[in-house]
Amino acid sequence: MPEPPDDTVTAPDGNPGSPAVGVGPWEGDLPEGDHWDRELLASGDTRNVVDAYRYWTHEAIVADLDERRHGFHVAIENWQHDLNIGSVVRTANAFLAKEVHIIGRRRWNRRGAMVTDRYQHVRHHPTVADFTAWAAAEGLAVIGIDNFPDSVPLETYDLPENCVFVFGQEGPGLTPEVHEAAQATLSIAQFGSTRSINASAAAAIAMHGWVRRHVFGQHV
Repeated sequence: MPEPPDDTVTAPDGNPGSPAVGVGPWEGDLPEGDHWDRELLASGDTRNVVDAYRYWTHEAIVADLDERRHGFHVAIENWQHDLNIGSVVRTANAFLAKEVHIIGRRRWNRRGAMVTDRYQHVRHHPTVADFTAWAAAEGLAVIGIDNFPDSVPLETYDLPENCVFVFGQEGPGLTPEVHEAAQATLSIAQFGSTRSINASAAAAIAMHGWVRRHVFGQHV
């Protein structure tokens, strides 16, 4: 497969101090294949995608990701329009989660996702009961992430390959319904003065823990 050109284009805002984003129009003979986007080949590709996907159609990128998605899912409780959800979706895309699940309100702030939600399957569940019924039908272990008296350390827990991490609302954390339904609730070791860390940061740590265990084979 031909490599895209190395030249980058100026950031969309035109500010010389902003980092370069994407690549310009394709140079030379046009490549062959249905996955190429003819419009992007002609005008350039400034999307937030890795270089391997430059000039690909959106549909082709999603199809390729679907062939490689990992066995974990991510769920976020959304009862108060949590601003962290977009960042969690962006991280889920980076670690190639199978799906992201929104529990509660359907609407969520997409700004933090940085358009990555276009490449990530997002499913809505109106209630915790609906979500847990879905997880049971899929054979997925529900793993809560929060600081409870019965939480066990994420660092010493052998994460199952097929699971769904659940994160609560920023502030109140996981609801009692999710806590009760979870196979295990895991805490993240902290060493400073704060009681908890940001939900999106916790999500990134948990997902990376799964990657270390099931992609790199690092046992606890």
